[in-house]
Amino acid sequence: MSVSLYSGKIALKLLFLQLMTFVVLSVAFCTKSIEWGASAFAGGLACWLPNAIFMLFASFQKAKEEEVPVRIAWSFAVGEGLKVIITIAVLVVALGVFKAAFAPLGLAYLAVLIVQIIAPAVIND
Repeated sequence: MSVSLYSGKIALKLLFLQLMTFVVLSVAFCTKSIEWGASAFAGGLACWLPNAIFMLFASFQKAKEEEVPVRIAWSFAVGEGLKVIITIAVLVVALGVFKAAFAPLGLAYLAVLIVQIIAPAVIND
């Protein structure tokens, strides 16, 4: 679920929890090797960075509350498209250019996704 569906404070808490998740995982994977730690960081970044950018994009759109619903729907669709493109770009750079290890990259990516799904229920009780 996208960050824009939550209030600003909850969205910031969610982004912070996601950030802490992949930073802690990166540090934990650094105990095996620096390459694994960097790979986990890249995987978490591939999930967290598009969410943060989408939140900024959505906050600029939310400032214009007098917009028609069709325009809001299109801006949401464009924001989601940007999320997908940025995610793919970060993963291609991590795997193709930096030759990241797939296991820590995938685990960190999935962990941040799981936090994105579960944390709003925990934050809202």
